Amino acid sequence: MVYTALLYAVTAALLGVSLWRDRGKTRQALGVAWRMFCRVLPQFGGILLLVGSLLAVLPPAVISRYLGGGSGSASMLVAAGLGAAAVVPVLVAFPIAAQLLQGGAGVAQIAVFLGTLTTVGLVTLPLEIRYLGVKVALWRNLLALAAAFGSAYILEVIFL
Repeated sequence: MVYTALLYAVTAALLGVSLWRDRGKTRQALGVAWRMFCRVLPQFGGILLLVGSLLAVLPPAVISRYLGGGSGSASMLVAAGLGAAAVVPVLVAFPIAAQLLQGGAGVAQIAVFLGTLTTVGLVTLPLEIRYLGVKVALWRNLLALAAAFGSAYILEVIFL
């Protein structure tokens, strides 16, 4: 709670500095931010509603079983597959991850989910191949997958 209040205070102070330095640019930036917020809001709300509904239906024991910290390497592969196949805006991914953590998912599983969601693109792979070539696209995705698993391992060690 204190951390959140501190972030809001710093944001308000920086907004004040920006307004003081150049009122026109600040208003323009706020307008751009508002339009972006309005474009993302329907996706954000829909996905949160879907995830919230799934979490309401699935008991925490099921989430722990398939994505829990003690569920083994298979749960890491499930999380990586879900992340790589998902087409979700990154802004929406973090609240989903928080809800999954509260529902019983493990830290490493959520880390690999977020890592693959933001860097590995199974859905966009054909487009990548078209513009980058097969070799570059596959290597980029494989390295991103390895990095997601590596960072998940590091977070698991740090948090447990």
